[in-house]
Amino acid sequence: MNRHINKVAVIGSGIMGSGIACHFANIGVQVLLLDIVPRELTEAEKAKGLTLEDKRVRNRLVNDSLTKALKSKPSPIYHKDMASRIQTGNLDDDIARVAEVDWIIEVVVERLDIKKQVFEKLDAHRTPGTLISSNTSGIPIRFMNEGRSDDFQKHFCGTHFFNPARYLKLFEIIPGPKTDPEVLEFLNSYGEKYLGKTSVVAKDTPAFIGNRIGIFSIMSLFHAVKEMGLTVEEVDKLTGPVIGRPKSATFRTVDVVGLDTLVHVANGIGENCPDDERKELFQLPEFIQTMFDNKWLGSKSGQGFYKKVSGKDGKSEILTLDLDSMDYRSRKKASFATLELTKSVDMVIDRFPILIGGKDKAGEFYRQTLGALFAYVSHRIPEITDALYKIDDAMKAGFGWEHGPFQIWDAVGLDKGIALAQEAGQEVAAWVNTMKDKGVNAFYEVREGATYFYDIDAGSVERKPGQDAFIILDNIRESKAVFKNSGVVVEDLGDGILNVEFRSKMNTIGGDVLAGLNTAVDMAEKDFRGLVVGNQAANFSVGANIGMIFMMAVEQEYDELNQAIKYFQDTMMRMRYSDIPVIAAPHGMCLGGGCELSLHADKVVAAAETYIGLVEFGVGVIPGGGGSKEMTLRASDTFQKNDVELNVLREYFLTIGTAKVSTSAYEAFDTGILQKGKDVVVVNKDRQIATAKAYASLLADQGYTRPVERTDVKVLGKQALGMFLVGTDSMQAGKYISDHDKKIANKLAWVMAGGDLSEASYVSERYLLDLEREAFLSLCTERKTLERIQHMLQKGKPLRN
Repeated sequence: MNRHINKVAVIGSGIMGSGIACHFANIGVQVLLLDIVPRELTEAEKAKGLTLEDKRVRNRLVNDSLTKALKSKPSPIYHKDMASRIQTGNLDDDIARVAEVDWIIEVVVERLDIKKQVFEKLDAHRTPGTLISSNTSGIPIRFMNEGRSDDFQKHFCGTHFFNPARYLKLFEIIPGPKTDPEVLEFLNSYGEKYLGKTSVVAKDTPAFIGNRIGIFSIMSLFHAVKEMGLTVEEVDKLTGPVIGRPKSATFRTVDVVGLDTLVHVANGIGENCPDDERKELFQLPEFIQTMFDNKWLGSKSGQGFYKKVSGKDGKSEILTLDLDSMDYRSRKKASFATLELTKSVDMVIDRFPILIGGKDKAGEFYRQTLGALFAYVSHRIPEITDALYKIDDAMKAGFGWEHGPFQIWDAVGLDKGIALAQEAGQEVAAWVNTMKDKGVNAFYEVREGATYFYDIDAGSVERKPGQDAFIILDNIRESKAVFKNSGVVVEDLGDGILNVEFRSKMNTIGGDVLAGLNTAVDMAEKDFRGLVVGNQAANFSVGANIGMIFMMAVEQEYDELNQAIKYFQDTMMRMRYSDIPVIAAPHGMCLGGGCELSLHADKVVAAAETYIGLVEFGVGVIPGGGGSKEMTLRASDTFQKNDVELNVLREYFLTIGTAKVSTSAYEAFDTGILQKGKDVVVVNKDRQIATAKAYASLLADQGYTRPVERTDVKVLGKQALGMFLVGTDSMQAGKYISDHDKKIANKLAWVMAGGDLSEASYVSERYLLDLEREAFLSLCTERKTLERIQHMLQKGKPLRN
């Protein structure tokens, strides 16, 4: 049957429930969010003369929870207007409304007795055939549907979102004893296609897949810390970005999630997995028990492994817990010789052979923890899943690991991984040796652009399912490359569409990237039908190579700098005015030059999690790669009869002048960086390149014709320039901006006004580009601009001078 999810009910409005409700609202679904009725009035309600029968009181818990969630940072909602899709109510007055929904998701407290009470009420009101699921993180599904109707049990399963629901991609689906396979198939597809998740069907075992492996990994580290005499800072240094894990690494992550949450899950695994060969690891080390008893739970209690305090000078300081004395002390810098050896290795996966070969404490740490991890995950098959790739998918999507355990094992080598397990006092599962005996020496391999994995049940290498909707650049980069230099790889995506993948550090845009873009356009015009500019790194691009700009400016090589900026501008115009459609596929950070590139594409296919903006003010310049020109052009196109044109232009000016960066792709429509009716957003980043390719092909099929360069851009001249100059004078006088901020803003004003033309006029794009480049170059001669660029290069954050 064809199922459609137009409305969901979320039962329970805590952090998790509100987060799930917001994410369904993000994708356009109507949400009914319900919670319990308060048992007593607050003092404020008493003062207002309210009673327990008042609707405001009865919905207080749900409304307060949702309001708190919407104010939280990072936001659970893509755009504030999307919150209107959420209606609130309570379980006494509004439970009958669940009959109207297509899916009911229970997110109440993790107590089986309470969940069963809630399900009994829901069973009495839900419409037969309605999906119903629990967001439990560990309670067995088979216990929760006991006593329920046959239709309930047929349509019931676990659907475990990870917190925060918007940002973490793992979506575990756990069948109950009577769950209809059609339900599992639907949810698996819906999670990936609509919710933008990595859907993983797990078995009904304690903590399922993600938490079973993730909590083991953390508990293993907890025990290793004391055994090896490591500090909190040292462990977070070893378990962060250097191995492809989040910046919060281990201890900071526990502080954010809450030590009580971790202890709850660890205790659940320890109590409910009597046959786990490493069950002793789920016993809390003494220092964890002490912290738990003292309620040092992390951010929620004000202190955990880290503690923020205010000094006598009023400045805040982050203290670290000393695991020996259990007192807080100033933070110490952690460094290891082994980590220094990986600094020149850009690909995280290539670092692991170096890390396990270290001769210091870091090398010992990696050998011990990875060996234990390899052994543990091998023994979890077939207990928690039958397919090894599901473990890797779960760890990447739920815990933010760049590579899963079996991928890391492949990186160090099958035999070496077995040896590491043995050095850690463990043995791998028998199936690993069986695989080796069959002559299969890796868990994964790539064939013709597709990933294959070792299927334990089949005893052979099989194609990983679910890849048809994806284009994975890692899988095609070598076999489908048609051009490469140090900055880009150009791949043939098939069907006449090329892709330009940035490969520079942080995907910055320098000379090699610009040369690659020009070459790709040339190739596409000659032998192909369209071009996509996209990559699958953490960020699309953090902007132009400001290091190169800084060196030219310091050496006063202004002619060379002028040519470099013109080359950037000309490349953007080449993309805009080519014979083939060009599609930009931004995601993550898309700043400065990366944003300018997107502004000049025929169409933008943005990932929902795209943080895009023109941030050049932060380094003392204006957008010089066509961004200032393009925002002026877009303001001109927005002018309508009877509009106050100055107000329209000012909004576009402020987008640049305040260095606005959207917190989602949807917010970028408000700033004019993305255009309604033209640009599109995809929720699942894994589908982005394939979607961009489809749009490039569609435009080509429709008979794409090169656009005509614009000569009809309306600029407002002295009228606009006067407005801007008065505004910057006021801002400076009020101490809102510095003298240098004013100088930068006035340069931008000159460009966007079209200079000091005596009246509103129509000018060409080339005219505006010349103004833009002149302004950019003049700012590069300013000492304070050079100070800002240098500070950004050295500190990674803006300087206000």
